[in-house]
Order: sequence, then C-alpha cells, then structure tokens
Amino acid sequence: MTPTISRLALAALALSASLLSAQPALAAVACGSGNFDAWLADFKTDAAAKGISQQAIASGLTGVTLDQAVLNRDRSQKVFTQTFEEFSGRMVPPRMTRGSNMMKQYGSVLSRIEQTYGVPGEVLVAIWGLETDFGVNTGKFATIRSLATLAYDCRRSEQFRAELLDALRIVQRGDLAPADMKGAWAGELGQTQFMPSSWMKYAVDFDGNGKRDLLHNAPDVLASTANYLAGYGWQKGKDWQPGAPNFAVLQQWNKSEVYSKTVAYFATQLARAP
Repeated sequence: MTPTISRLALAALALSASLLSAQPALAAVACGSGNFDAWLADFKTDAAAKGISQQAIASGLTGVTLDQAVLNRDRSQKVFTQTFEEFSGRMVPPRMTRGSNMMKQYGSVLSRIEQTYGVPGEVLVAIWGLETDFGVNTGKFATIRSLATLAYDCRRSEQFRAELLDALRIVQRGDLAPADMKGAWAGELGQTQFMPSSWMKYAVDFDGNGKRDLLHNAPDVLASTANYLAGYGWQKGKDWQPGAPNFAVLQQWNKSEVYSKTVAYFATQLARAP
C-alpha cells in the first residue's frame, strides 16, 4: 500500500514552500545607490555570467570611476530647435568641398560598397561629414567610463547597461583596446558614431585586414555605415528624399527629421557636384 501524506502535513509543506518563495533573492546593487564601486563590482559579476571573459572585464573596467561631466551633459541636453534651413545652412556648405574630395578619393571603395550593400556613396559621405567632419572630431570621452556612468545613473540605466556589455564584447572580440575607445559623451564611437550595440551588429572588416576598425579605417567606416542602413531596409536604387522609401531608413540613423533631411540634402548636393 502506498503511504499517504496527511492533509496537515501537506498544509505544512505548502506553507514552508510559500515562505521560501517569499524570501528575497540577493538583489543587484541598484542604479544610483550612492556607491558606484559596489555597483561596478556587481556589474562585473553580471558581465561574467553573460559570457564576457575575465580578461575583457579586467582590462575594460579596472579603475573605472564615475564621470560627473557625463552626467552634467546628460542632464543639460537641450531640445533640438533649429529649423532645417538653419541647420542645413550651417552644416552643409562648409563641408561641400571636402565631401566632394572624399567622393573622389574613395571612389572605388564607395563603388564596391554600393555593389555590396546598395547604399550610394553620396549618402555615406554625407553622414560621415555631418557626424564627425569626416573623422576629424570623433570625441575624447573614455567610452567605457561614459557608459558605466550612464548605466549607474537611473535615468536610462538598462539601455546603457546593455551598451556597456557590448563595449566589453568589442574588447573581447579584439576590435579595440579599452584605451583606444574614445568618443562622444554618450558612448558613440568612431567616424560615424556607432553605439557599441550597433558596432557589434553592423561593423564590418571591409578591407580584409582582420579588424573592424571604425575609428581609423575609412573603408570599414563607410561599409559599416552602409551595412547599418541596409540592415534597416535600404532599397537599392530608390530615392532618399523626404517621402521616398529610403528617407525612413535615414530616420533610423537619426530620429530628428531636421537631421535626416540634412543628410538627404547633403547627399543630393554631392550627387550633383562636378
């Protein structure tokens, strides 16, 4: 005969199980807890659990401190208020000559990129010029420090926590050393300003030298930018002006309509240049 368990015993077991489930798990150190070092130690444990090597974690995060300048920038962002006429008038004319020269200098590379990804060189050069003056002004903030600061801050913690993990994956993959990762204050990297998540997803080694280098290597920069746009549905041979199929893809690059219209305008001017 199979032994049975009394209703009283079952009730006791149920109560015990409910009490165990009510015990709080060891909580992660919260964003903005007042102790950045404790938060960072907890983050390192989480990064390791997500498959990031101890070498990448140590090289990327050892000695990282909070950057108050990054928090100040984040909290003082102003709403973009310039009209298209104002913004394009300020940004495009000073870059036309250099943009035309870049079209000529990288003509063969741009042609191969268009064959591969379907994105015309004019669009890529326009983005390149507007983002960093063709690689001249890529930013001087330490990327991992910026991302750690913004991940610790509670305003957009989850978003930047994910970007910080991807920055460590860039290190682990061997694309960049942490000391070389310098860019804009919010973590954008390279000559067309990729967030680490976009770098991981879209960066390509177009010149075949074994590295995806969006800081120094123009073919990689331009091809990776094309790969990004293709990934968001760029249609080969279609127009990029507002209302055309590819304008929506430009808005995936930058949500600001004024900025996207300026990219489209700049690209059209480059296409018409002698």
